[in-house]
Amino acid sequence: MLKPYWLRFHRWITLVFALPLIALILSGLVLSIEPLAQRTRPVAPVTEASVLAALRKFDPEAKATGLTIRTYDQLMTLNGVGPDGSVDVSLRTGEEIDEPGWADWFGTARQLHERLLLDLGWLVTASTIAMLVLALLGVLMGWPRLRNTLGGWHSVAAWVFLPLIVLSPLTGLAIAFGISLTPAAPAGGAARPARLPLAEAIPLVARAHDLADLTSLRLRGGRLLARVYVDNRLTGVVVTREGLQTPPMNWPRALHEGNWHALWGSGLNLALSLVLAGLWGTGLVIWAKRRFRKRNKRPRPAAA
Repeated sequence: MLKPYWLRFHRWITLVFALPLIALILSGLVLSIEPLAQRTRPVAPVTEASVLAALRKFDPEAKATGLTIRTYDQLMTLNGVGPDGSVDVSLRTGEEIDEPGWADWFGTARQLHERLLLDLGWLVTASTIAMLVLALLGVLMGWPRLRNTLGGWHSVAAWVFLPLIVLSPLTGLAIAFGISLTPAAPAGGAARPARLPLAEAIPLVARAHDLADLTSLRLRGGRLLARVYVDNRLTGVVVTREGLQTPPMNWPRALHEGNWHALWGSGLNLALSLVLAGLWGTGLVIWAKRRFRKRNKRPRPAAA
């Protein structure tokens, strides 16, 4: 009885949020391959000596606030140094380079995914909620009919991938609202330690991990946090003078970004992005065909 109303709500929500939804879907498609791309092995070993040499050369005053290593572009970026605020260093030669690479594409896709390239985080959140509402309305409309039509394939694909279709916006909202499912830090804890220079932090990380698996080392919440792949899982490690500490996994972020496993996480997110793009496109085509069909059925005025 209520199915026609659910269907109408489903269509209108899709139309209202069509543009931000496709922006989120396509940017998510690009970002889905980043964890897998990051597992590209560097052409030259990333060693403690090579990283420290780059720091001595490009950050002699030890002012760098962080670094990132992008093995798919064969470069390391030092943040907080240089006239532009960062310096790109080739992993091949150890020299400064200024070449476009995949990092630029991933960075643009991330800005589109998080803010739609503008300060529109609120619209991203609203569109994410709309995606959840669309999934709920699809469930309320009942089981799909197995028909070899555009609408039939639309419904079957939505039901087959329903867990991922729900999980992706749920984890995205958790990230947006700061829900990490990790224990809260005790109130009134110890004072924050003094900032550890990168030149002192790198040897501590290198003792426990291959630096080719390190993706970033930067300040987060007053702590120096290294993000490093351990068995294909991107793990956060707090670096202190006393050693390395592994905080609890932020599972909403790991699931949303696919960093829980470089291969499987990237594969599932890629498949989900393709399915969502297909649902978006087929949904609009179904709506357009219905509109034109109704318009053609309208009686034409008789000729005088």
